[in-house]
Amino acid sequence: MTNPIKLYRNPKSGHCHRVELMLAFLGLPYETIDLDMANGAHKAPEYLKISPFGLVPAIDDGGYTLADSNAILIYLVQTYAKSSHWMPSNPKDAAEVQRWLTVAADNIYAGPCAARLVKVFGTGHDHGAAVAKAHALFKVMDAHLADRDWLATDTITIADVAGYSYIAHAPEGGVDLAPYPNVRAWLSRIEAQPNFVAMAKSPIPELA
Repeated sequence: MTNPIKLYRNPKSGHCHRVELMLAFLGLPYETIDLDMANGAHKAPEYLKISPFGLVPAIDDGGYTLADSNAILIYLVQTYAKSSHWMPSNPKDAAEVQRWLTVAADNIYAGPCAARLVKVFGTGHDHGAAVAKAHALFKVMDAHLADRDWLATDTITIADVAGYSYIAHAPEGGVDLAPYPNVRAWLSRIEAQPNFVAMAKSPIPELA
């Protein structure tokens, strides 16, 4: 690979951060392009050619463009780290990874992500419902992580990368992580990985 992968993003988007985290973990050269979404840059005709739904993140890898964060994780690993621990080929392990990618797209999005969208971006999501969903998710995850280090297998995978960003930044959405020691230990293990890059922080609101 000669040219860096272009990552179109909002620097405070967890969806974008999970892709940047994967790029960093794989040691791939990349260039971040921050879109002025407040002024509609994500709806510009040229960007819609890259991301037809006008969403971030999206990548351009030598002319191949792809949107959707979880799809990008799969593409990066299958292209640059095939047969690695990041995405196991064993059917049961692969199914466990897929299960947690679904959790990232569903439970995490509806819970800690939605709660944070209200507090950081001022969206109209139901904050109380999102906080309740986040706590319901974290209770399940904390029990799941009681006797294991990683979500899907016995080593870090793209499932952990997909889950990290919005959970690590859940307090920015008014969701307290203090009751979930196993979740917090899991976050610390991810942060201890070589080449870890953090997401831009936002203020933590007062908890009700």
